[in-house]
Amino acid sequence: MPTKTKRGASGTKKPTTSSSSGLSALERNILLAKGMTEAAIKKMAAAGIRTRDDFRTVGDVATLAELVGASAEVAGKVMTWALGGGSGTTGGKVVIEGGDVVNCVACGKRQPKDYKSGDLCVFCGKQAEPVFSCYWCGASGPGKFCRSCGALFVSPGELELAILLKRDGLPKEEIPVRLGRLTPAEKEALWGRVRSRR
Repeated sequence: MPTKTKRGASGTKKPTTSSSSGLSALERNILLAKGMTEAAIKKMAAAGIRTRDDFRTVGDVATLAELVGASAEVAGKVMTWALGGGSGTTGGKVVIEGGDVVNCVACGKRQPKDYKSGDLCVFCGKQAEPVFSCYWCGASGPGKFCRSCGALFVSPGELELAILLKRDGLPKEEIPVRLGRLTPAEKEALWGRVRSRR
């Protein structure tokens, strides 16, 4: 679409569009990419939709589809873009929570502000945040990682196996990975070594 330049009050050049639709070249290309046809864009201009803000007046997908004769799918894509809905590629909401927020691992509900580590969930009655023992430094705490040494917690049933692998000289980061890859027969062999040390 050809553009002309016109001098503003301050003497600077401002681009203007020569299109009767009032949409910039970028907005027009976006509408085409969303599935609108040239005929539908002309119908939009005839209906009075000349800027992105005019889509707020249109209000919903069904109204846009009726005005321009587009399918509901195309009208939905256009309205989502025009109204600023969606974020990123997924179109979902992003929720940012504070570092002190604790969600129950069993039911997923947020715990009250006076929650202390080890308390039961006020909604389902299960332990909201299981407390694990660290195979590397012996500390205990909630979460996925030890707050003392940074090691990834292993399940309580595999704690003794992890301690055995530590004694065998495996690095801290490799122990949870190795435990995850072991077959039941290999785990049973390690359990045999644990029992013989008792």
